Amino acid sequence: MISVSTHDDVGLIELNRPERRNALDIATCRQLVDAAAEVRAAGARAVVVAGNGPAFCSGADFGEVYTDEFLDALYTGLHAVADLPMPTVAAVTGPAIGGGLQLALACDLRVAAPEAVFGLPTARLGLAVDPWTIERLVQIAGGGTARSLLLACATVDAVTAHARGLADTLGDRDAAHALARDIATMAPLTLAYNKRSVDAFGRGGHTDPAVVDGLTEEFRGCWAAEDIAEGRAARTEKRAPVFRGR
Repeated sequence: MISVSTHDDVGLIELNRPERRNALDIATCRQLVDAAAEVRAAGARAVVVAGNGPAFCSGADFGEVYTDEFLDALYTGLHAVADLPMPTVAAVTGPAIGGGLQLALACDLRVAAPEAVFGLPTARLGLAVDPWTIERLVQIAGGGTARSLLLACATVDAVTAHARGLADTLGDRDAAHALARDIATMAPLTLAYNKRSVDAFGRGGHTDPAVVDGLTEEFRGCWAAEDIAEGRAARTEKRAPVFRGR
């Protein structure tokens, strides 16, 4: 139900339930964990998350959504994607509703095709999403968009999503892959440090001093890495750098 591959340093995690509009059931959520581990083990430097067919992900499979087992599987799967050390790009080429929007939010960047639609209609169904999802939504799209999606159960099209920051770029699946390929040429240590820093400081309130200390060590590690010498040499030699992640 999930296809996984890695080519030219770009991993692909593809939901493959087009007959169910890529709805998330327990098995698919558990496979997200395995898929995240697989692209990590393959050495992917960027990852595209996509859906096969006309929907990115239509949400939860209502045959299983009302169980504790589903909730555990869903959030374990979402966090497996969010916790990947390399940048992740959601190729939203159709509806991203409910759990589908949560999966898109678990990614670092979102590319929205013209047919993309975002929604979180939990209040119409008597359901709820966890605080992590709401925090992530507020961080990415702002409080106004979060209130519209959560309190009015509004839907947001691609152009509006882009204007509000919910989508980073407008484009099709090829555009998402092009973005990931470009990211994969960048310095992996710097990207990992940048991602962890944004995640740490994107939260409201006080950041744990131990987290700041860890990030400071990563910052120093970037400046001590071989990749900084490669970047300098490439600039001098007027060529594209070849970063090794060390």
